[in-house]
Amino acid sequence: MIAIGGAIGTGLFLGAGGRLAQAGPALAIAYGVCGVFAFFVVRALGELILHRPSSGAFVSYAREFLGEKGAFVAGWMYFLNWATTGIADITAIALYAHYWSLFTPVPQWVLALVALLVVLVLNLVSVKLFGEMEFWFAIIKVGALVAFMFVGIGLLVMGTPIGGTTPSPSLLLDHGGVLPNGLVPLVLVIQGVVFAYAAVELVGVAAGETEDPAKVMPKAINSIMWRIGIFYVGSVVLLSMLLPWNQYQEGQSPFVTVLSQLGVPAAGDVMNLVVLTAAMSSLNSGLYSTGRILRSMAAAGSAPKFTGLMNRNQVPYGGILLTAAVCVLGVGLNYVVPAAAFEIVLNFAAVAIITTWSMIMLSHLVFVRKAKAGEVARPLYRLPGSPVTQLVTIAFLLAVVVLMWFDVPAGRVTLLCVPLLAAALVVGWFCVRKRVDTVRAFGDR
Repeated sequence: MIAIGGAIGTGLFLGAGGRLAQAGPALAIAYGVCGVFAFFVVRALGELILHRPSSGAFVSYAREFLGEKGAFVAGWMYFLNWATTGIADITAIALYAHYWSLFTPVPQWVLALVALLVVLVLNLVSVKLFGEMEFWFAIIKVGALVAFMFVGIGLLVMGTPIGGTTPSPSLLLDHGGVLPNGLVPLVLVIQGVVFAYAAVELVGVAAGETEDPAKVMPKAINSIMWRIGIFYVGSVVLLSMLLPWNQYQEGQSPFVTVLSQLGVPAAGDVMNLVVLTAAMSSLNSGLYSTGRILRSMAAAGSAPKFTGLMNRNQVPYGGILLTAAVCVLGVGLNYVVPAAAFEIVLNFAAVAIITTWSMIMLSHLVFVRKAKAGEVARPLYRLPGSPVTQLVTIAFLLAVVVLMWFDVPAGRVTLLCVPLLAAALVVGWFCVRKRVDTVRAFGDR
């Protein structure tokens, strides 16, 4: 269920509206292409999981195959990913809440803070409660999407008008065609599409607390491909046939746009509640995963000791609190620049997840080389096409980073900050290097 929930989040429910308005129906192509590479990443991670399940996930594998420096970079970039994604999530929650007139007078930053506090408290109680929450969050998200698609297909077949527009496959070609604004806008939305898939690697973190990962993980990972095809590509194509692409807008869920214009009483309200649940789910998963990753790093000496602290319910509360503290900065961002908060953090999250995925593929590349040398044994469940698959995926991810330069101003500002981020990682490594060496010397893991 974490794998299902991880593939459906804020990137689809909120981000798809603005991207449809920017790129048109061709957005479905971007989701399809990025989805293939996301599947390659999670398939490579799945093979590493079956090699050695660990709640430290790819940080643990980076340590094994790329060394302590690799683990340091992988861990802190993943922390940056989820910390910034958490900011995006609380921003999305606040935006969703403003859909209802009851919450319109409430400042955006107040709603963001309340959302963060609620999910933080629930996450600190126990991993069992996290699992229960994520189970029901996933059911709500999947159930709502399936219901929407059935309703949408029914409207399409019957030709029921939506806000004065008759749904039809011809809408894919009307209003400028599949690429109404040209190829450039489609290319520029790719980093946002990558962000939409940014939680698929959660299966690796959850594997360390799964009873039978060898049985469960392959099924969960293999199902990601058809979920991407149905929920992302299928949803975008359907949305493009229900309304013209230029009727969707940034800041509002495209699903809410359709249902609100349909005129069904409370339909938009129900769907808005569902997408709010999706954002809560993403925030919930982010606190869960970074808590486990930081605990693994703390055990190796590359993260502050307090991030490895566990409460009596075996929840790594130190790491969770650190992530929540960064999300509080997001509350401030919602106070200072409420209109731009989501777009700003989305770009930083995209850079971080691209780094994380690249580290997974590099770790898997070294793993395969060691297997060929007879040092380790590859499981039967494997990433196909190695080593070409890894190299092509890494090249694609690097290309996405280059494309961000042409996304003015948010993408370009983000890339200009990358040297500062790299410098911070270098300084951070030299600060913890002696402690890491001490831990390795005494085997205190």
